[in-house]
Amino acid sequence: MHNGLDVLDPDSRRGRIYRLLISHPGAPARLLAAQAGLSEAVVLAVLEELAAEGIAVTTGPEPRCWEALSPLQVVETLLQREAARQAELRRTGAELERLYRFARRDAGHYGALEVVQGNAQVLTVVRRLQTAARRQVRVIDMPPYSGPPDHYPVQETLQRERMAAGVVYRVIYHGSAFDDPIAGPNMARMIEAGEQARTLHEPPMKLALGDDDLAVITLAADDRPGAIALLIHPSSLFRALSNVFETLWNLAVPASAAGVDTRIDARDRQILTLMASGATDDAIARRLGLGRRTVVRRVSALVSGLGATTRFQAGVQAARRGWL
Repeated sequence: MHNGLDVLDPDSRRGRIYRLLISHPGAPARLLAAQAGLSEAVVLAVLEELAAEGIAVTTGPEPRCWEALSPLQVVETLLQREAARQAELRRTGAELERLYRFARRDAGHYGALEVVQGNAQVLTVVRRLQTAARRQVRVIDMPPYSGPPDHYPVQETLQRERMAAGVVYRVIYHGSAFDDPIAGPNMARMIEAGEQARTLHEPPMKLALGDDDLAVITLAADDRPGAIALLIHPSSLFRALSNVFETLWNLAVPASAAGVDTRIDARDRQILTLMASGATDDAIARRLGLGRRTVVRRVSALVSGLGATTRFQAGVQAARRGWL
């Protein structure tokens, strides 16, 4: 699966072929395949995908030649699609809010929905969800960060026990977690312990899902201090929440323990800016008057430190942290 953004990633197959198409206007699939080191059938399949997405066009009868659309036009189209996905997530959140308010008027029950009130009761429910999970726990963690002083140590102990038992933890953190004096170090320790973590600038809700059995949405109480939790049991609503999580997971950027305390100087900011524009290591070295080995070493350190797997993801992560 891909979300369209990979066409800008030079490390992806689609990104490689799109870049070749930019530098070889009007080229047949055979030529592009030779340049990419791929079979003509594979390249042709990718070109057909790009054409269907409005990223490339064919320029004549057989043998067909191919032309890339303007990168600026492609980027604008991809940004519009991502904005549409985010708008859909916000509409989902609004629907959940309506369900929440309806459930409270109906004495705490609405089909597969149950309401739990009070900070202590909410924490108990979330811990019970983790204890009962046998395969995976999926979490969206976002401010406000609340709970008694021993909450994080207790949670860390429980999570380590569950991961040791084979339960996979996938967690999406709010971007501000990097700067929180408590949540940030906790995130680093859990990543080091084996948690799969990603960050997203503005997640729409605080959510936990245990296997396919229970979901818990945590909300601030409207008319009193403390929190309220919505417990959602297996249902179409549960499946919708599961799909929301997976969509957000695909939009989020991988985090790493090394990336939590990363700082950046002016030279690295220049390197990241050029990386984000698609410049190669050689081009960066020439532009900044640096040795190629220095650039390769710094690019590798930046990609690793940002918890990214590709140069493109590193650029996205750096932009989300306000470094670009």
